[in-house]
Amino acid sequence: MVQRKKSVRRKVQKVIDGDTFTVRNRVGGSQYIRVAGVNAPEKGQRGYASAKKDLSKLKGKTVTLRPKAKSYGRTVADVIYKRKKLRDK
Repeated sequence: MVQRKKSVRRKVQKVIDGDTFTVRNRVGGSQYIRVAGVNAPEKGQRGYASAKKDLSKLKGKTVTLRPKAKSYGRTVADVIYKRKKLRDK
């Protein structure tokens, strides 16, 4: 039986790129979050600035995170804002 991880609500602190941002943990410190299902351009690739600008609209906003996995020290999660899941355009 697969155990569902519970959803948590956190405020977006800093946007790293078009699919990664940080949130503050309850115990202090920051946690890196990668948006599940989004494959944004990397720095130096076309579309990077636009993707980062789009995600930056969430800075300071509270989002719901549904963790799915860990990857490269980041939590990969479905990210919900205003009842809509973030995904590729």
